[in-house]
Amino acid sequence: MLDAISSLLHPHGLLLRGAFHPPEGGTIVLVGNAGPALWQAFSRARRAEDRPHELDAWTRRVMEPVAAALGARVVFPFEGPPYHPFQRWAMAAEGVQPSPVGVLLHPQYGPWHAYRAALLFEDRLPLPEHRPAPHPCDSCAAKPCLAACPVSAFTAEGYDVAACRAHVRSEAGAACRSRGCLARHACPVGEAYAPEQAAFHMAAFAGLS
Repeated sequence: MLDAISSLLHPHGLLLRGAFHPPEGGTIVLVGNAGPALWQAFSRARRAEDRPHELDAWTRRVMEPVAAALGARVVFPFEGPPYHPFQRWAMAAEGVQPSPVGVLLHPQYGPWHAYRAALLFEDRLPLPEHRPAPHPCDSCAAKPCLAACPVSAFTAEGYDVAACRAHVRSEAGAACRSRGCLARHACPVGEAYAPEQAAFHMAAFAGLS
């Protein structure tokens, strides 16, 4: 079944990001992206009428037929309330853990990945053994991500979303708008999104799209 899921996701640049058996029964399969494949597939299929939430609309358009073909229910992190606990699901499904700046860090992809949907199966699907990988942050003494933000939005008290968004919208935030979050770029793990993809996400975050 996992191979079948991966085959259906592949043409859309999506990845099977892991799966687990929740206590209430059944199976939850996480779907997401890493690397350039999703951006390439999305760019080919963009529709002006989907704005301002183009990626969400595209994800729903792609994933609903996939779920129907598999006999699963599909849910998304952008729908709600109630919102589904995607971060908790992700930590149960694969080897990701919180980073000092809050985003979930993947041992291979670093901070450059995302979860786009989850497939909910009523049956308990056979799953491979989940073996947690070492957390890259544990061996990163310098923690350059914490010092890279121009407005020090990441502190021990949490993430100052308002300060971050205001900076991204400002003239001084041009580098963040064009390249993506500088704190993420400071992380030595993973390959960053292409500039056009990073700019797309930052524009959406700042409400500029």
